[in-house]
Amino acid sequence: MFENLTEKLESVFKNLRGQGQITEANVRQAMRDVKMALLEADVNYKVVKDFLARVQEKALGQEVLTSVTPGQQLVKVVHDELVRLLGETRAALAIAPVPPTVVLLVGLHGSGKTTTAAKLAKRFAREGRSPLLAALDVYRPAAVDQLEALAAQVGVPVFADREERDVVRLALRALERARADRHRALILDSAGRLQIDAELMEELRRVKAALSPAEVLLVADGMTGQEAVRIAAGFHEALGLTGVILTKLDGDARGGAALSIRGATGVPIKFVGVGERPDALEVFDPVRMADRILQRGDVVGLVERAQQAFDREEAERLERKVARGGASTWKTSSLPCASSRSSDRSRGCSS
Repeated sequence: MFENLTEKLESVFKNLRGQGQITEANVRQAMRDVKMALLEADVNYKVVKDFLARVQEKALGQEVLTSVTPGQQLVKVVHDELVRLLGETRAALAIAPVPPTVVLLVGLHGSGKTTTAAKLAKRFAREGRSPLLAALDVYRPAAVDQLEALAAQVGVPVFADREERDVVRLALRALERARADRHRALILDSAGRLQIDAELMEELRRVKAALSPAEVLLVADGMTGQEAVRIAAGFHEALGLTGVILTKLDGDARGGAALSIRGATGVPIKFVGVGERPDALEVFDPVRMADRILQRGDVVGLVERAQQAFDREEAERLERKVARGGASTWKTSSLPCASSRSSDRSRGCSS
């Protein structure tokens, strides 16, 4: 993922090398190229527009710091804004004050929701949270079988009832089982649809109302690009999402979903799926993702160190200036008074 976007951004930054200052002309040209690179990566148009406005505002008029080229300075600006776009910091999972912590997974059919449920359960088990998986998909043939097979791989128990058709009743019974067996986490694998529909949303709303989950996480296919924004917006409007898990980010996804969802919906990305292995679920880190997109962590660090050095030199210069001013004041106030003339009195002297 991101290979094409990375290559295009790299070519943009190369064009700025060798110039002594970031000017309005070269910034505007660079922004046009960055815009095309982001749109080709299937990033949401409004997100691109807002992102470029912030980058351009920061970049214009900046003088290049010592040993830092304009291209590198722009990398730093773009990097910082990418981090901001992606959420700035890791978004931790909410933990219920009284166990079990209920996590409701939602999403469309084919997004990898059931596989993600097992991966999340394995992660909880590794953290000592003793999870229980609950099969709430009463529509898809063999959905329960799939969840049980995946749960067996990660060593986590499953609550299921193939005869029960009432999803809310299933969810409440799963919660009772989790409490009785002292599980610290309950992961609800809900049913998906081929598209968002009123019936699906109403069912999920009833489950949420009955169990008050600590987390409502959308599992979205990272391959869908900015279409993931429409999906996320629909689920968020209906359910009030607390986070997103992006799947299939190890493939040839262009990155549009990762760069669009937070900026367009305000919903944080909490995990990313990076493979088929049971442990291939990573905490989403905006800084690491920005580094990955730009593949220029070394340049970002260089600019940060140059900025720190510049700030330190400026602080030392001001300190020396203040010190000189203080010494001058001390010498003036320490002069002996020769008389009681008004000029002496104006220096604070007394006869």
